[in-house]
Amino acid sequence: MKNILYILVLSLAVNSMAMACYDEKLSNKQNFDNCKTEAEQGDAKAQSNLGVMYDNGRGVLQDYKESVKWYRKAAEQGHAKAQFNLGVMYGNGIGVLQDYKEAVRWYRKAAEQGHAKAQSNLGVMYGNGMGVLQDYKEAVRWYRKAAEQGHADAQSNLGVMYDNGRGVLQDYKESVKWYRKAAEQGHAKAQFNSGVMYGNGIGVLQDYKEAVRWYRKAAEQGHAKAQSNLGIMYAKGDGVLQDDKEAVRWYRKAAEQGHADAQYNLGVMYVKGIGVPQNKVMAHMYWNIAAVSGYKGAIKNRGILEKMMTSSQIAEAQKLAREWVSKH
Repeated sequence: MKNILYILVLSLAVNSMAMACYDEKLSNKQNFDNCKTEAEQGDAKAQSNLGVMYDNGRGVLQDYKESVKWYRKAAEQGHAKAQFNLGVMYGNGIGVLQDYKEAVRWYRKAAEQGHAKAQSNLGVMYGNGMGVLQDYKEAVRWYRKAAEQGHADAQSNLGVMYDNGRGVLQDYKESVKWYRKAAEQGHAKAQFNSGVMYGNGIGVLQDYKEAVRWYRKAAEQGHAKAQSNLGIMYAKGDGVLQDDKEAVRWYRKAAEQGHADAQYNLGVMYVKGIGVPQNKVMAHMYWNIAAVSGYKGAIKNRGILEKMMTSSQIAEAQKLAREWVSKH
């Protein structure tokens, strides 16, 4: 049940504001007016705050171009948060044309000042060759700097790098170590990956109960792969009391998010009447949906099942599948 372990998306812009020109006791409009006055006088913190306010529409109509303008003014004075936020705007093409090289330039400036999110994002850029030549060693270097500051995304990504031997010698124990650090901060992808490691005995002694514990934490945050794997654990009785109804419940949650494995498994449960009343129409529906993703087992089983169904049953199953797809 080893699943793909993957690198995270970029961290988002910082939405918090420094105390300069900002008072929680005042209204958003009053804070905006105060920040604008100080920003126009050249105060870097106020300029950064003004960028955040335009970015989020606090006390002013949301205006990404204005946000970029004020982030830039603060960034050019060396304000690390503004440099990071400007990198985010360039990286995502918000208020400016998307430009990965410019994103990297501003992430680097903030990262060199010790800004953890910027360090993490710079690692992502190197890891994926966005705006720079792909360089796993550089990715690891920046992930590590952020991870050592407790940044969960970077800890998770560093775990991925050790897991796959990218930019470092493959080391499953180190991978587990970094996954755990991120997982303990509530990081869903790291929780899922921790479950994978325990479930397969990679870098740790195999422990199905621990696998279930981490899958559940991720699943409860809506992580589809974790929900699917938790369903498998209940179906097999690995680390939990065997419970077909619970298996179906978790398969269904993952299936609703478009997870093809879970859709396939739900089809199996329906065709066999395990955890749910036997229902060939529902089995066909789920296999039909999974088949859209190219799931070979679903395509094969759907064809076999059709030989045991009436034409009206097949038509009903196809109708249900179309309705499901239109809703999702």
